[in-house]
Amino acid sequence: MKKTLTACAAGLLLTAGVAMAAPAGQGERKDFQVAKDIATTVQRYSQFTIFDDISAYVKDGEVTLTGKVTMPFKRDDIEKRVAKVDGVRAVNDQISVLPVSQFDDELRYRIARSIYNNSNFWNYATMVNPPIHIVVEHGRVTLTGVVQSNVDRMLARSLATQFGALSVTNALKTDAEVADDVAKSE
Repeated sequence: MKKTLTACAAGLLLTAGVAMAAPAGQGERKDFQVAKDIATTVQRYSQFTIFDDISAYVKDGEVTLTGKVTMPFKRDDIEKRVAKVDGVRAVNDQISVLPVSQFDDELRYRIARSIYNNSNFWNYATMVNPPIHIVVEHGRVTLTGVVQSNVDRMLARSLATQFGALSVTNALKTDAEVADDVAKSE
């Protein structure tokens, strides 16, 4: 049950800000549904990995994409996929591409192994789309996504700090926080 909730919460994380973006009434639900469809579209993109992070903001069918990806083709592919989602009228692509860096690549893989090989995170590692994303830019790490509890959030941060990163920002949310955000937007 918790595994399913975390997977659903990770998909809905992209939709957290929709209620504030849409006018009250029927348009709100429409934008919320578009945002859910966008989250599904991004998650089903086979090149979207735990080293990429995308957020979508929807207002009246106009989508603003933000986040970071590891390769330029991913940014272009995601924009094209989102543009095809029913209800999307326009796409403002503000996704940035992370710089090529051997140090950043090694840091990504070390942190990913540390987190997903830890027995507390095995249930996350077995998911089709693991919910913890590790974004590294110029030696600075940002953890994004969804975990089941505050203990998992703190443990993930602790595991990420042991590899010489210049800084570690913990932007992970718990299932409860995402559920609250989703309830506010519906």
